[in-house]
Amino acid sequence: MSQPLDHWLAAGHRQAAAAMLASISPVGIVKSRPGFGQTVHAVPGSIVASPVLASYDPDPDYFFHWYRDSAVVIDALRLLYRDATVGQGALAQVADFVSFSLVLGRLDGRALAASPEWRAAAAPDFVRFLRDDAELAAVHGEEAVAAETRVNPDGTLDISRWARPQHDGPPLRALAVLRWLRTASFESGAEADAARLIRADLAFTLHRWRQPSFDIWEEEPGQHYYTLRVSAAALEEGAAWMEDAGQLREAQPYRAASEAIRHLLDGFWLEGEGYYRSRILPSGARSPKELDIAVILAAIHAGGEGGPHTVHDPRLQATLTRLEDLFDTAYPINRNRPPHTRPAMGRYPGDVYYSGGAYYFSTLGAAEFCYRAAAGADAGAWIERGDGFLATVRAHTPANGELSEQFDQRTGAQTSARHLAWSYAALISCAAARRAALDQAG
Repeated sequence: MSQPLDHWLAAGHRQAAAAMLASISPVGIVKSRPGFGQTVHAVPGSIVASPVLASYDPDPDYFFHWYRDSAVVIDALRLLYRDATVGQGALAQVADFVSFSLVLGRLDGRALAASPEWRAAAAPDFVRFLRDDAELAAVHGEEAVAAETRVNPDGTLDISRWARPQHDGPPLRALAVLRWLRTASFESGAEADAARLIRADLAFTLHRWRQPSFDIWEEEPGQHYYTLRVSAAALEEGAAWMEDAGQLREAQPYRAASEAIRHLLDGFWLEGEGYYRSRILPSGARSPKELDIAVILAAIHAGGEGGPHTVHDPRLQATLTRLEDLFDTAYPINRNRPPHTRPAMGRYPGDVYYSGGAYYFSTLGAAEFCYRAAAGADAGAWIERGDGFLATVRAHTPANGELSEQFDQRTGAQTSARHLAWSYAALISCAAARRAALDQAG
């Protein structure tokens, strides 16, 4: 721990970049799911949440192309391209990602529903985990496919029961591809494909933002701060993209919807509790998961220069403080921590998934929030606060830089999915935000 934080972060950034790239187009990896009667060969353009071939033994099976996770990773790849950590080959990876995403729109669950052979291939103990025919038959057309949470990295539908629909993936993907188009020059065919994907994702977001979906953790259906915030950002940036192309009338409904969502998000503020709640359930009942790091992740994934629902929003800053106090008290790992560190951060109170936190991307997300907030007042204090979260991540990262999904809230041991691509993407985006904050602070 004697190494300066800057030096550790530089080495960690290189390690994270190499590790994250292993999840992009992992064509050399074959995943066997004998219980489901499946053998999955990943194809170019797919991005797996983890390239580790696990089967809940005890690590979870994350060899899927999640729409949300893949968008976060492809956006982090942009940051690596921007700082020259990766070269022109990244443009081909983005083009493959766009092509893969477009092909997914042709998936048709009716073919599976009409063919019982794949069910017969499943082991008897796994039949209860299979989706029913009615659900599968409803998955056809670009919009229905885009509401899937994840697909297999060979470009086939996920046949297992899971939390659906999910509405955060398409707006996140639109944001990532829009940002790539502003960062790099693509060949005309690849750029045209990117524009097609953006338009499809924006249309999905415009049509679906009012409808309930599952939260970022795929646990509760309702209206969710995270999903709405990234939807507003995608619609706003998409409208600006159309306006730049002279398509003013076409942009109007997207801009209007973005403004409507921002007004809706104002209602997520709980004055008495002093934080933005993460969800509003259809029943109107209060959820114990209302105080959730997803709100902080929404701010950094959506971006924005200032104003409400950005890192400069005093209410979002208050939400971060409430979360910090929560995990500082709840996690044994945070007791007697060094004074220069900040708490290891989880998701929400009472989390029981694996160790129930802490999460690398939660703690890195808190750090990135601070670095981005440093663009406003009290830059030095915000950078110091961000460095405190980063020091905590450092304390629980092995020398080889490997990042899982969680580090145990009691022991600090890594747990849940190994080599989580999102964890590496979070470190990459956190490092970029820190560099920008330090440069601006002079």
